Amino acid sequence: MRATTSRFALVLAAVALAGCAGKGKPRPTPELPAPRQAPPVAQVQDGDPCALVYEHDEADYTPGGLYRPGQRDHAPAGRPDLDRIAEPVPRAEPLSRYGNRPVYSVLGRQYRVLTDVRGYRERGLASWYGAKFHGRATSSMEPYDMCAFTAAHKTLPLPSYARVTHLGNGRSVVVRVNDRGPFHDGRIIDLSYVAALKLGVYETGTAMVEVEAIAPEGPVLLPPPAAGPTTVWLQLGAFGERGNAQALVARLRQAGEPARLVEPADGEPPLFRVQAGPFTGASVEEAKARLRLLGLPATPIVIGN
Repeated sequence: MRATTSRFALVLAAVALAGCAGKGKPRPTPELPAPRQAPPVAQVQDGDPCALVYEHDEADYTPGGLYRPGQRDHAPAGRPDLDRIAEPVPRAEPLSRYGNRPVYSVLGRQYRVLTDVRGYRERGLASWYGAKFHGRATSSMEPYDMCAFTAAHKTLPLPSYARVTHLGNGRSVVVRVNDRGPFHDGRIIDLSYVAALKLGVYETGTAMVEVEAIAPEGPVLLPPPAAGPTTVWLQLGAFGERGNAQALVARLRQAGEPARLVEPADGEPPLFRVQAGPFTGASVEEAKARLRLLGLPATPIVIGN
């Protein structure tokens, strides 16, 4: 017992000496990286759960096209009244100028866009996306509205229509496909927040569904878009505050880069887009290199053919 007590006393003495030796020579505290913050939001209309819009910065894209992969997506603070949101009525529409390349690649995988939607039916996993992307440009360059019945699909033409049926509860909804995704193995469609809410997918996060393309009256054969002009604009950011967008335009012009501010159209979320350009041919890649030197995104969105 005495031997044990002595050993314990020696340990305490050693700890005390170590503490004394450290006094006067504090170890420097390592600097920790600042926590990643969610982007600022702009309140469009009080009381509307779908009114919050992020200020989107294209610099938050990772190589391959993922947007803010470290930030969790989420639903709005309140629940919209689904009875007051009408499902889209399928109709023949011209193909979007954007998002309809016959073949495109994301994360090293190639996808081929369908030219004929007749007979397309597939079963698989559905997921959803919400406030993280609300107001941001979709692949068709329409603003994403989490409170409209829309969806993202890897190969259906943009825009097109589909009926999505939850295989677990039998609920179904018509969606307008205006975006690309989801680029996750095993998932076949990414539903807007309200579409997921109506189907019962929101509560579980994912669910097995059947997706059936709807060919509206009019041409059902959807040809690839005709080749357009080679002029492109490089989108560098979308801001909820006009002043922030103007500041970036001024910075670009001071550096000798042509730039413009694109105002939101009537009925669109109040996002002010900054685009550099126009550029053609080899000057596009040269412009990207110059923008990287300015600390601007290395992979901005290319708007054009």
